[in-house]
Amino acid sequence: MQTDIALRPDRAPESLPVPATTPGLPATLSRRQKAAIVVRLLLAEGAKLPLDALPHALQAELTTQMAQMRFVDRATLRAVVEQFAAELDEVGIVFPDGIEGVLGLLDGAISPELAARMRRQSGAIWAEDPWDVLSALPPEKLEPLLLRESPEIGAVILSKLDVGKAATLLGKLPGDRARRLTLAVSETADIAPEAVRRIGVALAADLRAEPARAFPAAGVARLGAILNVSPGATREELLEGLRAEDAALADRVRAEIFTFADIATRVAATDVAALSKAIEPDDLITAIAAGEDDPGAASVAFLLDNMSKRLAESLRQEAEDRGPPTQAEIEAAQLSIVTRIRDRADAGEIVIQMPET
Repeated sequence: MQTDIALRPDRAPESLPVPATTPGLPATLSRRQKAAIVVRLLLAEGAKLPLDALPHALQAELTTQMAQMRFVDRATLRAVVEQFAAELDEVGIVFPDGIEGVLGLLDGAISPELAARMRRQSGAIWAEDPWDVLSALPPEKLEPLLLRESPEIGAVILSKLDVGKAATLLGKLPGDRARRLTLAVSETADIAPEAVRRIGVALAADLRAEPARAFPAAGVARLGAILNVSPGATREELLEGLRAEDAALADRVRAEIFTFADIATRVAATDVAALSKAIEPDDLITAIAAGEDDPGAASVAFLLDNMSKRLAESLRQEAEDRGPPTQAEIEAAQLSIVTRIRDRADAGEIVIQMPET
């Protein structure tokens, strides 16, 4: 049953006069007033009405109309309900609104290629978020998009992905292309959500994706989060390239990045005791076993110096027994430790200090 039958003049016969003896109501109610009465009655009876399926304009009209009404006598209510029920009985079949509704109705009956082409031609907006499907695609399907599309579109794609996948994709791109994308990502904060949605629809249609928000973080913060989980070599190369083009922006991005090497200078010594309980012991052991030549050695020493002596000695002994880890194991352990620290900071349990300029 369509919820907008009484709101749409093209879907129902002309208004019928309904006596209104209640002060404040006209002698003949408009269709909007009748719709407001019916909706109010159904809501009072506990009905769950899918009013959010109506176009926003109709939702606004209904809300405004209900706000203008006060009370209705029983005779008027009975007449409105009887007329509404009679109109429903006269309805034989109802077609969906717009091309997207029709395509949903015909899903499986027409070819996916035709449906995708009609969506592109009509500029239809999917009811679902196309970015849900795009975000679920593997990196090998997203990489060609980043190479083919403009840096601005590529920046939107990166910003809609989780930071791990975005970092993986950045590491696969040629250096010059990756630098242009990092610069563009920093400027995505001001893009309107509807523009982001249209971009997602166009990209999903091009990939013949089935229908599957703007961004939770500002562009610079988002870029910092992506680079934060990128391999160290990739991160430093991109920061150097970004600094060559915009030193001020590079400084802002660097302030958003928190790596293992930053622990010694940006974490308070008084927070280490609590952090040592949150960090996996195996990760600490691997980080210690990396040795003094590792760039994160100062942070390892900082953590050991500020935790309980018994725990520090135990970790040192286990690191010695473990033997030297591989570079991949070191980076994975350090990233895990950094992630735990960031989680505590996001929860408000500790404060990560800003880097000194």
